[in-house]
Amino acid sequence: MLLPFPFLSLLASIAAMFSTSLAANAGSFSDGGNTLISAMMMFVGNEEKVYILDKAEGNKAQINGHPAWGAVWDIASHQATPMDVRTNSFCSSGMHLPNGSYITFGGNGAIGPGGNIGSQLNSGGFSGAWDSQYQDFDGTRAMRILNPCANANDFASASCQWFDDPTILSLKSTRWYSAAEATGDGNVVIIGGFVNGGYVNRNYPNIDPLTEGNAANPTYEYYPPRFLATTSGLNAYAHTFLMPSGKIFVQANISTVLWDHENNIETPLPNMPGGVARVYPASGATAMLPLTPDNNYTPTIIFCGGSDMPEYNYGDYRFPYADTWNIPASQDCQRITPEPKDGSAPAYEQDDNMLEGRTMGQFIILPDGKLLVVNGALNGTAGYSSNGTLVTPQEGMPFGESLASGPVVIPAIYDPTAPRGSRWSNKGFDSSPIPRLYHSSAILLPDASVLIAGSNPNIDVNTSAFFPTTYEAEIFYPPYFSAMTRPAPIGMPKTLTYGGNPFNIIIPATSYAGSSNDAADATTVVLMRGGFTTHAMNMGQRHLQLNNTFTVNGDGSITLHVAQVPPNPNIFQPGPAFMFVNIRGIPSNGSYLIVGNGQVGTQPISPASVLPANIRVASASGSASRPSTTGVNDATGTGGTKKSSLGLIIGLVVGGIALIALVGTIIGVRLARRRAAAARFVPSSSRSTEFPGPDMLPAPDTIEPQEMRSSELGAFTPLALNDKRLLYHSFKLEHLPFR
Repeated sequence: MLLPFPFLSLLASIAAMFSTSLAANAGSFSDGGNTLISAMMMFVGNEEKVYILDKAEGNKAQINGHPAWGAVWDIASHQATPMDVRTNSFCSSGMHLPNGSYITFGGNGAIGPGGNIGSQLNSGGFSGAWDSQYQDFDGTRAMRILNPCANANDFASASCQWFDDPTILSLKSTRWYSAAEATGDGNVVIIGGFVNGGYVNRNYPNIDPLTEGNAANPTYEYYPPRFLATTSGLNAYAHTFLMPSGKIFVQANISTVLWDHENNIETPLPNMPGGVARVYPASGATAMLPLTPDNNYTPTIIFCGGSDMPEYNYGDYRFPYADTWNIPASQDCQRITPEPKDGSAPAYEQDDNMLEGRTMGQFIILPDGKLLVVNGALNGTAGYSSNGTLVTPQEGMPFGESLASGPVVIPAIYDPTAPRGSRWSNKGFDSSPIPRLYHSSAILLPDASVLIAGSNPNIDVNTSAFFPTTYEAEIFYPPYFSAMTRPAPIGMPKTLTYGGNPFNIIIPATSYAGSSNDAADATTVVLMRGGFTTHAMNMGQRHLQLNNTFTVNGDGSITLHVAQVPPNPNIFQPGPAFMFVNIRGIPSNGSYLIVGNGQVGTQPISPASVLPANIRVASASGSASRPSTTGVNDATGTGGTKKSSLGLIIGLVVGGIALIALVGTIIGVRLARRRAAAARFVPSSSRSTEFPGPDMLPAPDTIEPQEMRSSELGAFTPLALNDKRLLYHSFKLEHLPFR
């Protein structure tokens, strides 16, 4: 049903008051403020807040008498506020829940200054249960839940703080470096994770590949109990993507499988070409390409960078057997469509090489459907070493504890729809003055800029290291920030369903210039989920274009008739997302919403939305000044008006969630040798090291002891292991203090 023109004109006037535009140069970086803690992990909670997690370490910022390793960053002011986290969240995984909450899984044992084992030991004496100075608890079985709050909420209330109490809510097994993937009913599958480890999860020679002297956990269990069949091993921080069928695409080392987690059946897919490892610590960039009506919402996964260094070089728990900082990262990119619609066999497809080799590069999907890659290094791997390598003692390491060198400080854009040979560009992009290596992170913000933070290849806070502990955040402005005017849509929904009746969005004439018909033809409506970012990956990141038609109105406004989410929750899992409207590739501000019913369980599904035909008006045109939303090919322009107003946050109650956990074991790998090269980075001016001295508090009651290790190197490697046993369990999160 069309709205009368007078009402449309009123809405257009209101929209003009909040016209979206750009206050920064495209392709540039701006100061994002101080995050207070080094941003190892991040997620966008709503239109106002970004939440940040670090490992337990000696950050200067204090909370409740101890160093903080949690913070919330305000999007408008760029100011961070410390938050209390009880357990050591070092190298956790994380995922959204259907109601908009976020949950993180596992972590490290309690540690104290210098990364040493906490003062109160777990049974066996190999790891810390609690530390009297940092006051962190063992996080290896922790599940931490946060309900994102807005400025209107009382942040001091328990409902706005992290719930982190392993005596009430915990995993059934220790988890460190696990992956997480949401399913179509809102459950979360936890995949992999070390039980014990160091730089890599093995001894060498690898005489006990099954348990590594009880450092690996290949056992299986269910809660409630049930029997599992066999499956092949999976690795730490495996790359995982839910497919439309409900199966999970899993890539680790050079191996690839489709895993039916409901029936515990796996289907092998081709190995990664060229023996290039993409998983941690090789740490290539990976993402699912945008799901669109044109590709029938068929997922294609892209992998770029990583390492093809020989398997031997990864060494053992203690350290690598080579000076990794001299080994170039890969430039190679591969794409694969795991479930082709034509029934053909899945196969990797060679894509354009990156502009340079990159380890620890991170893909951020942008609202215009392009992919931004940021951070990383030309050489080496993720991880750090306080033990040196087999070749070089720690005191001889040229970059401190870092196992990488040659920071890549210029972002690049990948266009998946461009012709082969022209998909990569960094034209007009500035260089960042800040190296972003191990423990960096990046996330898309609601205004379609990208927050970049972190970098800390150090066992504890060290602000004078060659690659120091980094608290400075940056904001990068992609090429579409060259447009002077951005769309300012009216009527963005707060919830979406799977199938059902379409809805209307109004695009005021002030949002674009030129022919209304042309603008309408060039308009898309997309859902963006930035995911949980850590270690150069964004768990849960997706981009989905909704189908739409349009009615051009005589006053130049455009009414978009937009379909609900396709009636298959596996395509875009229930939970939080941001909706953007693009005109000629220029996005609006994102509007926060919830997809699905906000609950864990089978989602209500209706038939696919039926849309009316397009209606055009030849004489209609936009009223924005030129140049406007006319398309952007590089990052040379500037822009300028105010951001659109931000919506309210939907508060929903956590009713329950089932968590399925799989302890991965190690898949064989065949890696080719690359020639050594060292591209060195000149560090910025040194900064003094500051270690806080928190007040000593009485030791609290200990949590149930675990046998784990202290804070140490942190990585994993492509290795050879075929064990096929799993660890599964599930939980109901009931009667917890969440709104």
